[in-house]
Amino acid sequence: MRSGVIVQKVGMTRLFTEDGQHVPVTVLKLDNCQVVAQRTEDKDGYNAVQLGSGFRKVKRTTNALRGHFAKAKVEPKRKLVEFRVTADNLIDIGAELAANHFLEGQKIDATGVSIGKGFAGAMKRHNFGGLRASHGVSISHRSHGSTGQCQDPGKVFKGKKMAGHMGDARVTTQNLTVVKTDVMRGLIMVKGAVPGSKGGWVLLRDAAKRPLPEGVPMPAAIAELSSPSQETPVDEAPAEETQLEETPAEKVVAEEAVVEEAATEDVAAEESPVEETVLEEAPAEETVLEESPAEEDKGGE
Repeated sequence: MRSGVIVQKVGMTRLFTEDGQHVPVTVLKLDNCQVVAQRTEDKDGYNAVQLGSGFRKVKRTTNALRGHFAKAKVEPKRKLVEFRVTADNLIDIGAELAANHFLEGQKIDATGVSIGKGFAGAMKRHNFGGLRASHGVSISHRSHGSTGQCQDPGKVFKGKKMAGHMGDARVTTQNLTVVKTDVMRGLIMVKGAVPGSKGGWVLLRDAAKRPLPEGVPMPAAIAELSSPSQETPVDEAPAEETQLEETPAEKVVAEEAVVEEAATEDVAAEESPVEETVLEEAPAEETVLEESPAEEDKGGE
């Protein structure tokens, strides 16, 4: 048994197959899903991994959680969930899970909090058929009918289906099919509806009632190791930087040539005006003449 992932519901769309048929899918996004902690049999009594997803401001994180995230050397997470795993499927702390954790065509289970419907009647909440439209029924067409027996039990049994609060509950939809995954954008597209509203958190696991397909990554699909296509642009990047560095070098050589020409012209200009040097030395004599009255004052004192 391996770990699941924490995803965020984006919305619904459709995908077209090769034969032209469209498939309604729910788009789920991985938002920096990382391993925050491990639970081992020796220390905690069970084996599990604690995953965190999303981003939370540091000032809105309690001191206890700050220390918890600092120990794992990860950013504060908005959602924390534990997934039970076997001892051989423990994941290193700090590892980030990728979208290809599930294969295309694999069956999975999705767990989320359903959309709240408020106070609903028995027909909407429990799919009751309602009362007759005629034959003596006047104002109770959508009522739930009898609530139980008469004097013998003298009570309403627990669990009786009646009108009440509907939705806003933890729901698990089983055996959903993964249609497509996008590792670059961190998207998982699942066929059909997934419980929860847009922006809600959803937990995805391997289907409990279906065998695990062959070829799934064990113990998980790590982001750094699961995207070899990203390594090619990284290797090509230094070549682009080299080209960018050669262009300023050519500019520097051109600028140095211009500076040398200007320096040659300045040297030729400085050798010709000899008279200006004499005129510039004349103010020095004036300075001496101006200092002489000061000396006369000292002599008078």
